[in-house]
Amino acid sequence: MNFEWDINKNISNQQKHGITFEEAQSIFDDLSAIIFEDDRFAYGESRFIIIGQIYLETLNKYILGIVVYTERADKIRIISARKASKQERKLYE
Repeated sequence: MNFEWDINKNISNQQKHGITFEEAQSIFDDLSAIIFEDDRFAYGESRFIIIGQIYLETLNKYILGIVVYTERADKIRIISARKASKQERKLYE
């Protein structure tokens, strides 16, 4: 898979949520991950939410996380990444 993201958004996401987009890529390796379309707003493009395990290299551990992304041509563009909420954890379990 090929990934891309906005550099400044990656920095702000890491500061806010403690997860880099480099680390967020690992969620796509989780064979148990759940993917659904994010249709909460009219974004002007199809967006998806994936719930799964993210490997945090800086902490050397996995967490259950959420990644919002879109698909552009042959690339996955990561928009945001964060730790899953209690409600989101229930969806995964």
